[in-house]
Amino acid sequence: MLKGIPAELSPELLKILCEMGHGDEIVLGDGNFPAASNAKRLVRADGLGVPQMLAAILKLMPLDTYVDSPVMLMATGAGEETPAIWADYERIVEENNGKTDISQIERFAFYERARNAYAVVATGETAIYANIILKKGVVK
Repeated sequence: MLKGIPAELSPELLKILCEMGHGDEIVLGDGNFPAASNAKRLVRADGLGVPQMLAAILKLMPLDTYVDSPVMLMATGAGEETPAIWADYERIVEENNGKTDISQIERFAFYERARNAYAVVATGETAIYANIILKKGVVK
């Protein structure tokens, strides 16, 4: 047992976070995200929501400060409302990383980016358009 490690982070996910280098990306997918068919490395986090996982990961992993937007969301369809969960993401990112630009990526471009990500975490999140990509920064 270790001290200070968020309980949401499994040993498998901790290993992946350690393996990731500067610029590598990790996807946190909601319950509808096709995680298994898009992941190079898949970590299951069933029963946990994306906000929980986001907060836990950002306690240990810095975001990339050398890019315009180290946090990317799956964009909603035309005319759809902004998901309420995005406000939670903005708050969690700011609490852990300071003011950070969060961008949006069109759905199919998001899937393509996920296929190239270092890993995908499949959560049990029930909110729609709750998918997020994080780009790892430098540990100083």
